[in-house]
Amino acid sequence: MLTGINRIGDLEWEVPIGYVPNMRVPGRFFLSRTLAETLEEGAVRQLANVATLPGIVKNSLAMPDIHWGYGFPIGGVAAFDMTEGVISPGGVGFDINCGVRLITTPLTEADLAGKKRELIERLFNAVPTGVGTKSTLRLSNKELAGVMVDGARWAVERGLGTEADLVRCEGEGAMPGADPEAVSTKARQRGVPQIGTLGAGNHFLEVQVAKEIVDPEAAKAFGIAEGQVCFMVHCGSRGLGHQVATDHLRTLESALAKYRIHIPDRQLACAPIDSPEGRAYYGGMACAANYAWANRQAIMHETRNVFAQMFGIDYDEMRLIYDVAHNVAKFERHDVDGASMEVCVHRKGATRAFGPGAEGIPREYAAVGQPVIIPGSMGTSSYLLHGTATAMQKTFGSTCHGAGRVLSRSKAKKEVRGKELREHLAGEGILVRAHSDSALAEEAPEVYKPSREVVRVVHEAGLSNTVVRLEPLGVIKG
Repeated sequence: MLTGINRIGDLEWEVPIGYVPNMRVPGRFFLSRTLAETLEEGAVRQLANVATLPGIVKNSLAMPDIHWGYGFPIGGVAAFDMTEGVISPGGVGFDINCGVRLITTPLTEADLAGKKRELIERLFNAVPTGVGTKSTLRLSNKELAGVMVDGARWAVERGLGTEADLVRCEGEGAMPGADPEAVSTKARQRGVPQIGTLGAGNHFLEVQVAKEIVDPEAAKAFGIAEGQVCFMVHCGSRGLGHQVATDHLRTLESALAKYRIHIPDRQLACAPIDSPEGRAYYGGMACAANYAWANRQAIMHETRNVFAQMFGIDYDEMRLIYDVAHNVAKFERHDVDGASMEVCVHRKGATRAFGPGAEGIPREYAAVGQPVIIPGSMGTSSYLLHGTATAMQKTFGSTCHGAGRVLSRSKAKKEVRGKELREHLAGEGILVRAHSDSALAEEAPEVYKPSREVVRVVHEAGLSNTVVRLEPLGVIKG
């Protein structure tokens, strides 16, 4: 472990005030000794740098999938006082509302026998993937404005889902406060052709099987059983979200002097939450977040189409368990030092994990807590968990978002051969379809921390409890 960091629990570590100058609160992160072997000093410094920002409350936090990012570490969580605090694109990321949804089917693995390769091929043809990919759902500028304001509801009202889908989305698939005027012409141009597309990088559409039920009671509440075939969608706001972040970063960096905000890293560019610049970023970010919810809704619809055509099952037999974001800033009410307080919670590579009875989760899940979906890395397990009261107390209702990278994409390409990886996974019964073998190399399982260990840490730390382990059967990559 790095020097200057204090261990305050079996899985909990503190970065004390003074680790970097001008810290207002301590840093705190959750990590096992195994994961500590890959902890980057740069990521810890970023965690400490976040603690210098105006209006931060309680702690600057990071989850066990922590790694170096833009400004904030990936895996970072920070909450800011609504009056004195700031909002920062670096605390959200460029892929605004990158998130994940999990859908069950009535099928078992046996039902896919002899059909799996055809299924993966059909899904690959149905859902556009890759950098710069264009959708078959072409939007007018007026329709794009509707997407940015209404989110997943926009898609449902056009026959791409049901009202039940909306209930099982974080925030019912839309953020309030979206302001299309805060989205540039260039961002709109990038967004018009990309709705319903997966993109590239670590985004995927994966066919899975529920391999192990860890918490039968919670699994029953979520409507998932052992041996059930599911599919998972992991993607975000595409080029529109990236452009929104880029545009507002320039504006906020220019505003630092205006508000006399001193930051240790220009990547932490920010503005007071209630300033014109802060409100504009929030309005643009909400537009991109809503675009992402509509995007995942459209991809789910196309995937349902393929399953219905191949297996003769009805759409209502393919039930959305939940959709949750892991790159977003939201206004929420939390307990801070014994008092209920509205704060702006930034989650960058971190998942909301509200506990039982919390406001804002579906009534059918209230007794268990919010579903939390943690995707694996192509050849490894993914997990369904639920939020906890401990997370509400310690991390503003937050947990990890995935495995966390340990190798850069450039290093991965040098160390992993995509063709060999594809053949290896096929030998394990996992069929992979992608535009290129080099894209597979970038996302090989070995370039990430072990998802099982990351999930073990958040489970044993009480930040979210494991419900189901899912294994991949087939993967669509960009």
